[in-house]
Amino acid sequence: MDVIEIKNLIESELNITVEWDEKLGRITVQPDHLISICDFLWRNPATYFDSLSCLTAIDNGPEKGTLELIYTLYSIPNHVTFHIRLEVPRLQDDGKLPVVPTLSGIWKTANWHEREAYDLVGVVFEGHPDMTRILLPADWVGHPLRKDYVEQDKYHGIQVKF
Repeated sequence: MDVIEIKNLIESELNITVEWDEKLGRITVQPDHLISICDFLWRNPATYFDSLSCLTAIDNGPEKGTLELIYTLYSIPNHVTFHIRLEVPRLQDDGKLPVVPTLSGIWKTANWHEREAYDLVGVVFEGHPDMTRILLPADWVGHPLRKDYVEQDKYHGIQVKF
């Protein structure tokens, strides 16, 4: 099954319309469809995406006001890679970080990938079993891969910005 057939299968079986980017070979979905799509792709024997091999979080900057999340799924038995893209606001209306549903209930690897995206880009994954920093100390201020990130001068009295 190729990626366009997978896209068509999602639309027909789940009755969800997804945006297809033929050049990049990926679909763009709404965050509220993420779990149903991923669960379907994992459970369906025709697709059986048994691995979430990567989650990439990208800050499009304050001017555009969005973050992108790109999930790379891989089916080991079918030797197929599939990309799912979400676009969310950089901040919610109340000024808090964006919230996306966790996929850790489908793929255990999501646990670490989502913690990294939270730590570096500032995406909160609702329902995650341990939404804490994974690379930076718990009391670190900000998310360093955001385009408007301002580095701390000192951390616990240690000069970190030169």
